[in-house]
Amino acid sequence: MEALIADIQSSTAIAVGLIFAFAALGTGIGFGLLGGKFLEGAARQPEMAAMLQTRMFIVAGLLDALAIIGVAFAALLMFANPLLSAVGG
Repeated sequence: MEALIADIQSSTAIAVGLIFAFAALGTGIGFGLLGGKFLEGAARQPEMAAMLQTRMFIVAGLLDALAIIGVAFAALLMFANPLLSAVGG
């Protein structure tokens, strides 16, 4: 039983690390693409820059929310692991 709990904890630690890594990677790529497209659009039509900026911030908030959801799920796995309660740990 102790070996099973140790296996679950080690696998959970790896999963949490991967969640953090992919959340950061995805957010970084997303913000890079978003900022680049905003600058392209503002350079093409400078009169639309204010509207584009507003929409960029809305999409940036949604993009950031996805990373925060990933971090919250990782925190759930770290501190209240449902897999451990299933085996009685």
